[in-house]
Amino acid sequence: MANLKAIRVRLSSVKSTRQITSAMKMVAASRLRKAQDRIVQLRPYADKLNEILIGLNHALSETETENIYAPRKTGRDRVLLILLTSNKGLCGGFNANVIRETRRLIADKYTGQMRRGDLFFMPIGKKGNDVLRRLKLNILEEHNDLYSNLTFENTIELSDRLINLYLTKEFDRIEIIYNQFKNAAVQRLTTEVFLPLSDQVPGKSDALHSDYIYEPDQVRIVEELIPKSLRIQFYKALLDSFAAEHGARMTAMHQATDNATELIRELTLQYNKARQAAITNQLLEVVSGAEALKG
Repeated sequence: MANLKAIRVRLSSVKSTRQITSAMKMVAASRLRKAQDRIVQLRPYADKLNEILIGLNHALSETETENIYAPRKTGRDRVLLILLTSNKGLCGGFNANVIRETRRLIADKYTGQMRRGDLFFMPIGKKGNDVLRRLKLNILEEHNDLYSNLTFENTIELSDRLINLYLTKEFDRIEIIYNQFKNAAVQRLTTEVFLPLSDQVPGKSDALHSDYIYEPDQVRIVEELIPKSLRIQFYKALLDSFAAEHGARMTAMHQATDNATELIRELTLQYNKARQAAITNQLLEVVSGAEALKG
């Protein structure tokens, strides 16, 4: 009977867990729907603005006009990596993928900067911050509360801070590591150069560079457009990561719920077999006792 009691306790525990994971799946699905709508609406605008910006940047590179956002020929080669992770767990490999990519960049791309102490990190999300602190890496700043009210207005101050870090030559390169939202089940790990600006459109040819007519003039247009575009690109990365987090959590909780359902089925079968065996033993004892009385 002790075996039956242990199975009952475990069965009750798994059923409680299934209720929790099912509820978390529904919550994540609700939040995902809102986050997905926001990134889907922003992405075409952000992509087109970035395309125009790259065309303008390319035009500047062909003239003698100074572009303060272009790659520097000289500098200390200091690098800032921005990690976009979540504040909470239970979202599969969402955070682990970002950390793994960060470690790969440290080992393969920025070994020299790491050795010289010229590689810094800015985690956005508690999970990434906790790992960086555990690894004792150079954390410039942390912004774990940004996701609590993720709006464009609330991200402008940080994006302007990043732009200023580049313009004041504190850093010569700023990259963002995040999960790009594709759909609820798929997140694409992305490493995106925030600054300096490139004159190449990823995956597209130079034919996209257009001959624009500038009004009032090229320099003023670029001075206004580049900061605006950088703010939009930073906000888009945050929205991408935010939607990808909820998609990953919904998928993880869906799988956990399915696993709990399968485990409940197996435990129920195991319990029924054990109960049947116990009843059979009791019947045998009764029959044996009756036979003994006859003798």
